[in-house]
Amino acid sequence: MRKLLHGGNVTHWVGLAVGIVYGLAARFAFTHDRFAEMLGVMTVGFLFLMPLALGVLTVYFGAKQKQRSWAYWILMPWVPCIILLAAVLLIGWEGRICILMALPVFLFLSSLGGLVAGLIIRANLRDRNSYSLVAIIVFLPFISGAVEGQLGRPDSTRLVETKITINAPSHKVWDNIIRVKKIEPGEQRFSTVHSIGFPRPVEATLSREGIGGVRHATFEGGVLFVETIDKWDPEKELSFGIKADTKSIPPTTLDEHVTIGGPYFDMLEGTYVIERVNDNQVVLHLSSKHRLSTRINFYAGLWTNFIMRDIQNNILEVIKRRSELK
Repeated sequence: MRKLLHGGNVTHWVGLAVGIVYGLAARFAFTHDRFAEMLGVMTVGFLFLMPLALGVLTVYFGAKQKQRSWAYWILMPWVPCIILLAAVLLIGWEGRICILMALPVFLFLSSLGGLVAGLIIRANLRDRNSYSLVAIIVFLPFISGAVEGQLGRPDSTRLVETKITINAPSHKVWDNIIRVKKIEPGEQRFSTVHSIGFPRPVEATLSREGIGGVRHATFEGGVLFVETIDKWDPEKELSFGIKADTKSIPPTTLDEHVTIGGPYFDMLEGTYVIERVNDNQVVLHLSSKHRLSTRINFYAGLWTNFIMRDIQNNILEVIKRRSELK
């Protein structure tokens, strides 16, 4: 106990405590009803500048009274970051998908903040000057969030393209595209996206063949897409507009920040194209368009592209296995 309460260790624990409290307070403030529309977690202020400030606080208060190593500056901010993310996950403030999206940014920028704090300490500034500099960094996420709130959320339409080679005639592939019979658990491959909470595809029905026909694509957790066919070229191309049936999606299925048809993300279009190689081989292309509406589209788009590519590859593999069955 004496070792833990030694002067050097006390500042170590103080730094951790300050970092954790700041992170939780920022998360609460950015999503509080009074500030959620102006601030919000899907912002540069929260996702990028908040962990930077958290890292500064952790190292500044943890290393100001006792010299610490470069490794401490870089790695110690990871502890409050991980505790913060684990806490919001356990409390239910965020889902696994959002936690995974935030983790690499939080770790990198909190380390950068730790380095900044270490350099401030090493510069031997007068206490008043160093405290002022730290205070500016601490309030920077809120200033940035307020400015972003005045700019609104820009829309970005993103295209994701995937393909697979299938050793089967085009008519057989076509039959497995227009309708997808219920996908059994044994047909589903392991997927990182599904393991973190995104629903797996279940089946797709078709009201009638031809333009104007409606596919109902069902996913686990009550997720339903209503797909209206706008291009029907048998054994060549199937294209459809996509509308998520938001009333059918329980609030527990997806995190609010990745809810399909919500303010941040929506599916728009899907297209299958069959490229015939020979009588018994085709290349099946599957592309989709989705809308992304956040203040961090440049980063969130990397994740939505990854998620959609993974889902599409899973669907293509199911179609391939079924089409190649004798």
